Amino acid sequence: MSKLSSLTKFLDRLDEEDFHYTLQSVTEDAVIVAVRAGDERWEFEFSGNGDIEVEVFKSDGELGDEDLIDELFERHAGD
Repeated sequence: MSKLSSLTKFLDRLDEEDFHYTLQSVTEDAVIVAVRAGDERWEFEFSGNGDIEVEVFKSDGELGDEDLIDELFERHAGD
């Protein structure tokens, strides 16, 4: 199986199962597929060398308010 066919086979499967996803290019050698599933967000990184890495982000269920906008900039501006 070619490196690109792993990605396209995965995207086809997501489409068949009606998952919503977004594609991102963060480096010139990788594509990230972000999938929302329930209270989780799954990120699949397909690298040009054929490697696939997966990271799962789970919500703690707590919602904040607009004060978190300022916190974002205070904690991460200039990173």
